[in-house]
Amino acid sequence: MTDADTRAEARADTLMWEVRAAPGRLADLIAWVRQTGLPDLLGRPGCAGADLFDASDERVVVIARFGGPAARLPDPPAELLRRPAHAWFFRHVSTHRPPAA
Repeated sequence: MTDADTRAEARADTLMWEVRAAPGRLADLIAWVRQTGLPDLLGRPGCAGADLFDASDERVVVIARFGGPAARLPDPPAELLRRPAHAWFFRHVSTHRPPAA
């Protein structure tokens, strides 16, 4: 990680974490995220909540918002993964919703 990456991560308040499950291990990876990864993340200072997504190509995504610097999820067990997890850090700019009916 470069110094610029470290500075950008320190300003970020949103984490997007993505990983691909090993073949046939999507349900196990989701269970690990629910039982281990999310409780760890939600216990971090400033965590305001997290959303968990999956996709048909055995991909799992977590998007978490923080009231301060974003934190990382712990690494899942290697046997659940097709490849290591990727994490990107963002600064939330705005939220948009449809107008009330």
